[in-house]
Amino acid sequence: MSFSPKLAGLSPSRVPRQVPLWINGTTRTTAKAFPVRSTLTEKTIYQCSNASVADADDALASAVMAFPLWAQTKPAARRDVFLTAADLVDKRRERLENTLREELGTSAEFARMNTATAAEMLRDAGGRLAHTLTGQIPHPQKAGQSALLYRAPYGVVLGIAPWNAPYLLGVRACLYPIAAGNTCLLKGSELSPGCFHHIGEIFHDAGLPAGVLNLLYTTRADSAVVTNHLIRAHPVRKVNFTGSSAVGALVAAEAAKSLKPALMELGGKTSAIILEDADIRLAARECIKGAFINSGQACMSTERILVARKILGPFRRALLEEVARWKSAADTPCILIQQAAVARNQRLAQDAVSKGASLLSGGPDSSEKFQLRLQPMVLEGVDKRMDIYYEESFGPLVSLYTVDTEEEAVVLANDTEYGLSCSLFTADLAKGLRLARRIDSGAIHINSMSVHDEAALPHGGQKSSGWGRFNGEWGLHEFLQSKTVTYLD
Repeated sequence: MSFSPKLAGLSPSRVPRQVPLWINGTTRTTAKAFPVRSTLTEKTIYQCSNASVADADDALASAVMAFPLWAQTKPAARRDVFLTAADLVDKRRERLENTLREELGTSAEFARMNTATAAEMLRDAGGRLAHTLTGQIPHPQKAGQSALLYRAPYGVVLGIAPWNAPYLLGVRACLYPIAAGNTCLLKGSELSPGCFHHIGEIFHDAGLPAGVLNLLYTTRADSAVVTNHLIRAHPVRKVNFTGSSAVGALVAAEAAKSLKPALMELGGKTSAIILEDADIRLAARECIKGAFINSGQACMSTERILVARKILGPFRRALLEEVARWKSAADTPCILIQQAAVARNQRLAQDAVSKGASLLSGGPDSSEKFQLRLQPMVLEGVDKRMDIYYEESFGPLVSLYTVDTEEEAVVLANDTEYGLSCSLFTADLAKGLRLARRIDSGAIHINSMSVHDEAALPHGGQKSSGWGRFNGEWGLHEFLQSKTVTYLD
């Protein structure tokens, strides 16, 4: 049965008919543009400017010109810009969330999570500046000699952010570099440029000086040329990238050719471990939310549920009840970003079933008229012969596994090239903390879902999920380098 979203009454999102670039504090439309389609209606909603290498060079020149003055700006002045920007996010929340829902088809809850987290990141970073952008006074060995340790910005930073949580991921890609005193080139996603345009507009209206933040888009076909050109450019001193591990490897390799550091936040294959003493209803609810929020299109989405055999029956029943509740309560269906994503998830499910797995929920819906919509799916009986065992689905597809011991659960959770997030459910906090130390993951969430990103906590992965950390003091320190000065007393 085709799902009719409850989206009546959405107000206009105020995105220009052609989304412009932001270069040196002004908007620029290009002669070459590309269409932007709404995943909700699957129709073109506006055009987006397509940056050329010449546009990228203009943006880079602007960032280079703005850097010396911005690097000397006092933390209090930067703080005021970020606090004003946060207030603007709150004031324009409806506009921002409507754009996100129109472009990506997300739920109202996920759209609100995006704007709320973006505003909190702006306030948190602004509040930390005065006590984080500090140096140290180390003590050299030589008598009569003293030393100072300064923390200085790199210069121009290139940030590359994806489409799936554009306000949260787009803001952090530029916020932490510019808060630390760098200037930034932000390459926004061609799939959600309206959202990124709002980010550029908010920073501009908050009083960020011209050139400190420049915003570019390209088609996917032109992306490699423009991106590699910027990575190779001498004034670009650091790169941050959020996206798939496959593309991240290419970006990191290009940066390495110029010996440039990179912060990488990449893919995941997240597990939720359900121990036999867990609150079954809580665990089932959080697992389904972690698996299907934003249609499973999050690097932290729960892809594996590892449940103790003793509670398999009641947990399975609770899990399927939560799937039904999720589907009935949703204000949008599971909408994926492109038809290729739908095909990938269908292929993974079909491959697993053909090799012996069971499909407990979901599957093809012959009455569905929209190409980007997919019923959330739950598999059981997955093993290593099946593609879904190791491959990230990045969609509404989760697999239920049975484990006999805590040791087996830890081994299975770690049996992946990824290590970004994990959730663990138990009534015994000490046990949960003990097991958390053994899980190869950047974050482990005890008794809550795996999708968790907030301003006060470091965010990043291990193994093929990347390196480096966004958020809080860790995010600021990522974009500062130490400088030692010694002198004779």
